Amino acid sequence: MSSSRTASTFPPPVMEARRWIEGVSFPPERPLLNVSQAAPVDPPPEPLRRAMAEIVMQDASAHLYGPVLGLPDLREEIARHWSEAYRGRVVPEQVAVTSGCNQAYCAAISALCGEGSEVILPSPWYFNHRMWNDMAGVRTLPLETGPTLLPDPEAAAALITPATRAIVLVSPNNPGGIEYPAELLAAFRDLCRDRGLALILDETYRDFDSREGPAHELFSDPDWAEVLVQLYSFSKAYRLTGHRVGAVTASTARIAQMERFLDTVTICPTSLGQKAALWGMRNLGDWLAGERAEILSRRRAMERSFARLAPQGWRLMGCGAYFGWIEHPHAEPSDALAQRLVHEAGVLLLPGTMFTPEGSEAGRRQLRIAFANVDATGIAELETRLAALPAR
Repeated sequence: MSSSRTASTFPPPVMEARRWIEGVSFPPERPLLNVSQAAPVDPPPEPLRRAMAEIVMQDASAHLYGPVLGLPDLREEIARHWSEAYRGRVVPEQVAVTSGCNQAYCAAISALCGEGSEVILPSPWYFNHRMWNDMAGVRTLPLETGPTLLPDPEAAAALITPATRAIVLVSPNNPGGIEYPAELLAAFRDLCRDRGLALILDETYRDFDSREGPAHELFSDPDWAEVLVQLYSFSKAYRLTGHRVGAVTASTARIAQMERFLDTVTICPTSLGQKAALWGMRNLGDWLAGERAEILSRRRAMERSFARLAPQGWRLMGCGAYFGWIEHPHAEPSDALAQRLVHEAGVLLLPGTMFTPEGSEAGRRQLRIAFANVDATGIAELETRLAALPAR
C-alpha cells in the first residue's frame, strides 16, 4: 500500500520545536527567549482593531462568503500599490487574495506543476515550501547557496531538466535574512524566461527590506506576467497573522488556474481579514514605516551582538527582515545544540537541519534566529546566554 500524501514529508518544524519546551520550567530571572517563529506577537495596531470592530458590527458582508479570488477593492488596491511601488503595471485581474502566503504558494505550485514535476529551491529553504512540494508529488531540486546564502543562476541552470517547472526565491530571505540584489533577481528572471520556467518570488518580508525604493525591477518589464509569480503576506505588515490574508500576483491565465485550487480548499479568504488588510493599506503607511524602522534597529543590534560573539566562533552569515542565520562553534550538530539551548540557556530557536536537505553538513553547523520578536534588550540577553553556553 502506498503511503499518504502527508506521510511523504516531515513534521511541521515550529510545532516540533514547541514540544521541546513542554514540561520545562524557566526561572523568573531567566525566562524563555523564544526566537523560533517569524510571527508578530502583538495584535494589530489599535486604529486597525477599532476599524475591524466597526466592520464586524456594521458591515454584514464581513460575515459572508466572498469572491474566490478575493474582494475586488483589495485586489484593486494591491494592483495599484504594486504598480506604484515597483514602477510597473499590474491590473486587478492579475491579483488573487489567498488565505495567507503559504496558501498562495500552494496555489501557485498547483497551477504550475503536475505529478513528478520538479521545482528548484535554494538551500537553506523555507520549510513549508519543501513540505508542500512533497505533499503535491513535486520533486525538490536543492540549489546550494554556500557561505554567501545567495543562489547562483548558473548553478540553477545546471539543475534544470525537462521536468522542471519553476525556481522559487524568497527575498528578503527566510531563513537566511539575505536581501537578493535586483540584478540577481533579473538574472533568474532571464534564466526562467529562456528555459520556459516560472519564477516564484516570495516577498512576505518586503515591507522590512533595508533598501530605499523598489527592491527589484521585475514588474517594470512589460512582459513580466510571462514569467513572474509573486507572493505576499499581510501577516507581518499589519500583524494580521490570525486572520490569514495573503496574495499572489501572476498572469490572468495562471490566476484562473489558481482559482480552481482556491475554490476547492477555502472557497474564499476571510472577508474580515481582507477588509482589515484593505484598511491597513489605505491608512497605515506611516505606522508601517515605523515598524520597518524598529525592525532595522533590531537588525543592527543583532549585527553588533554577533560581532562581539565572533571571537568565540559564532558567525552571523545573513541578517535582515525577521531573521539572523548563524554558524555556531559547537561540536554537536545544530539539532542537538538547539535542544541543549532550551535546557542550558533558556533559548528556543530552530536548527539548520530543519531548512536543508537530509544529511546537509551546512545544516548541522547553522541555526536560525527570528529576532523580530525580541527588542534590543532581548537581543543583548540572547548574546549573553550564547556567550555563556559551555562547550561539549
